[in-house]
Amino acid sequence: MAGPVRSLGNITGGMSAVTFGASELKVSKIILGCPLYGDPDWLSQVQNEEESIKQVKTAYDAGINTFDTSNSEVVLGKAIKQEILPRDGITVMTKVFHPVSLSIDGLVDGKATEYADTHRYANQYSLAREDIFDSIKKCLERLQLDYIDVLYCQEYDASTPTHETLYMMQFKQGESDMWECQTAVPGNNDYNLLYHQDEHEMMPTLKYLDVSFLPLNSLVHGAMTMPLDQQLALPSDNLVPGGRKKWHNTIITRLEEIALKKNITMTQVAVAWSMSKERVRALIISGPSTVQLLDAVHTPYVGGVDVLLTPADINYLEESYVPQKLRY
Repeated sequence: MAGPVRSLGNITGGMSAVTFGASELKVSKIILGCPLYGDPDWLSQVQNEEESIKQVKTAYDAGINTFDTSNSEVVLGKAIKQEILPRDGITVMTKVFHPVSLSIDGLVDGKATEYADTHRYANQYSLAREDIFDSIKKCLERLQLDYIDVLYCQEYDASTPTHETLYMMQFKQGESDMWECQTAVPGNNDYNLLYHQDEHEMMPTLKYLDVSFLPLNSLVHGAMTMPLDQQLALPSDNLVPGGRKKWHNTIITRLEEIALKKNITMTQVAVAWSMSKERVRALIISGPSTVQLLDAVHTPYVGGVDVLLTPADINYLEESYVPQKLRY
């Protein structure tokens, strides 16, 4: 059984809430991903604290009441407190397993890696009992909150017996309202027009278990939001993970064609494609400009979450896709 769910209250911007899988948890259709908040000195794509807090407030005013975070917990916590967002009107999702930097401006290179083991992080990541409790305690301190709504096991931990992790995820101490393994709420992985391998194994499994899928990186670092010629003109073309391929360009060009035909933006087409999938109930939009974020939610006429693509549109976007190795 899931833990108690608090009322989400009224969503300011009018975006409808959706239910995750078999749980009672309701979230906004667009979830604001907050991984790139903090200090651009340690990563160029990161927004500074002032802009990050402003974006959280803009998202909330637009109807986004759900926030997915991890290492940016400090900034999100400040935004919630500074902008006086009602705690019972928002849903906060965070994670356990990966180590968190010892310094506010630091970045841990990877997860359970040799780097982590040789840089004072050796005992700061796992899904063992004591590490889960310690992680939750520190998450709450960084967020300045009394409870978390959704707690992810971010990755499988081969060093900890699975039954120990599952037992801990059934344990209730009042700090997390919705434990992901207590009632399985979302499956979570990269999923977009340039990478959708999970349709073959993960999606059917989630359907069988009645678990929703929560895609990451729907806009592919911005590659789904701008015409191909603009992307190729950038000083550093690093939008597509693993390097740009010819078939990537074909899909991006077709995305632009459909956007022009429907008189909407590329962002909205990309969002609509993701939302057309059966197990997808909501999307995490991470690290976009505020303009792109609002584009995903609404325009004066229609938002990406409300666009309906035809089967012909979907086939046209997908037929150039080349299968790839799984990313997990």
